[in-house]
Amino acid sequence: MTEQMGKLRWRCRRGMKELDLLTLGYLERHYPAATPDEQRAFADLLELQDPVLMGYMVGRETPAEATAARVVKAMRTLLSSSDDA
Repeated sequence: MTEQMGKLRWRCRRGMKELDLLTLGYLERHYPAATPDEQRAFADLLELQDPVLMGYMVGRETPAEATAARVVKAMRTLLSSSDDA
């Protein structure tokens, strides 16, 4: 699991700082307890281009696939909780 987390952590490095914070936040807070399907959906989301992923984060779009949509929803909660800080 540690090697996999390291690879995912590397893939969380994005071109936008906001996406770095959201993807790393999900990886650290939600990924370990996520279902295998949610973990796979998160890895798939990391394959998307930054503008598409950011569109999901700000709510312009929602993934069509239900599991990916749940992961995005969890990531959005990180966005709103960081606004409260």
